[in-house]
Amino acid sequence: MPSLQWNGPQSADWVLVLAHGAGAGMDSPFMQTMAESLGQHRIRVGRFNFPYMVRAISEGKRRPPDSASRLLDSWAEVVEEVAAKLKPGQRLAIGGKSMGGRIASMSTQLDPVSALVCLGYPFHPPGKPEKLRTEHFSTIQVPTLILQGERDPFGNGEEVRHMKFPGHFKTILLADGDHSFKPRKASGRTLQQNMEQATMAVVEMLRSC
Repeated sequence: MPSLQWNGPQSADWVLVLAHGAGAGMDSPFMQTMAESLGQHRIRVGRFNFPYMVRAISEGKRRPPDSASRLLDSWAEVVEEVAAKLKPGQRLAIGGKSMGGRIASMSTQLDPVSALVCLGYPFHPPGKPEKLRTEHFSTIQVPTLILQGERDPFGNGEEVRHMKFPGHFKTILLADGDHSFKPRKASGRTLQQNMEQATMAVVEMLRSC
């Protein structure tokens, strides 16, 4: 059972569980910043490492992600654990960075998931826009927020603007952001600004549900 690390008040109306991307675990600067920022806005945020990342950290070397089925099993275990500890009136959202968000998007049917948050969705492998990873979007029934950097090689602003999403999906493009929302210095935009915009978008989306 993956262990969770928490930020934000236990009495929060929303509990949001986030999974990491393929190459960096739950303690990456991106994951830490999002969890801490959301926690300051009274969202209870839990983070966990997939089993392959637990092994990679313990062995001190990189490992490839587990199979999709094992990643999905991990999400099911986490949702079951968190759901059992929800306080009366609390609602559960799931999501994550890149791969973590993609696997979360394939787990929204789990009870009692009520919302989905994807932070840099990997719409396709870099350089292969024809290999879209959106075939399951039509099965997602919960309110969904996708935050995407305009320069994300896994799906840039121009590509995202031309995609058709279900009506309960909302996409927000972060100015000049890469896959981790970081803009170029010449853009005049800062990473802090993009992270703050992302944080507030998540907060507003959950409060509106």
